[in-house]
Amino acid sequence: MDATGSLATIADPTRARILRLILGAPGGRARVGELAEELGLRQPTVSHHMRALRDEGLVVREPDGRRAWFSVAPDHIDTVASLVGATPARATPDLDRISADLALRFRGTFSPETVEAYVHESHDLLSRGDAPLKQLASRTAAFAATRLEALARAQGERPEKPEVLFVCVQNAGRSQLAAAILRHLAGDRVTVRTAGSMPAPEMRSTIATALDEIGVPVGGEFPKPLTDEAVRAADVVITMGCGDACPIYPGRRYLDWELDDPAGLPLDGVRPIRDDIERRIRGLLDELV
Repeated sequence: MDATGSLATIADPTRARILRLILGAPGGRARVGELAEELGLRQPTVSHHMRALRDEGLVVREPDGRRAWFSVAPDHIDTVASLVGATPARATPDLDRISADLALRFRGTFSPETVEAYVHESHDLLSRGDAPLKQLASRTAAFAATRLEALARAQGERPEKPEVLFVCVQNAGRSQLAAAILRHLAGDRVTVRTAGSMPAPEMRSTIATALDEIGVPVGGEFPKPLTDEAVRAADVVITMGCGDACPIYPGRRYLDWELDDPAGLPLDGVRPIRDDIERRIRGLLDELV
């Protein structure tokens, strides 16, 4: 998206109103006919403005039979909402569908009722505070699956492959650096999880950049709340500035790594923290496998 062109496009008052209406519509999407009626304009006029918004990559079209839905491009929702002064409507995840899919995945391990309870609780945990509006459904599914996997491990026979849990306050910096580096170096020899005592809405961009510099992928990781089953499933629990947030269970190894917090630091300030964490991870890996 070209910033200059997009700003000029949104500066048109009609297009700004169209974007506000789309963001505020149920599910964050609307049809041209509905927009025309709301704006008091002819449909061809609204279609003209919609083409301009699509050309700038600000909206996307979803065909539905002979008609189509329009929504703000997912990657630009927050920016567009800020520019037009709108509050995006939070799309409601289909928790029944997510529960059914996970019940099939964990069939023979957990009852459908247990899976459903974890899905709903995971959604509630991720929806608190400043949770991001986009990707809530996919994050709910991923978080619930991770929790169920941890619960299965905690309740069953512990496999030979060790599991490490990294915990920091926001799960947006130090713990994400450590987890990504350990996954990268260990491959499938170690199970790695992360959590935050007070998770942030998103991982910091400087963390992703610092990891990319050394060839370590971030993948689809995002900040997650600390839950009991994650601690119970871990063989090693490593805290990074979150104090005594983790419950203590016998048989786990607890470590506390004193590290500077990368929050608010430029990339030059994040690199030394990343390199310190990498040195510690290499030492830990020598002990684990």
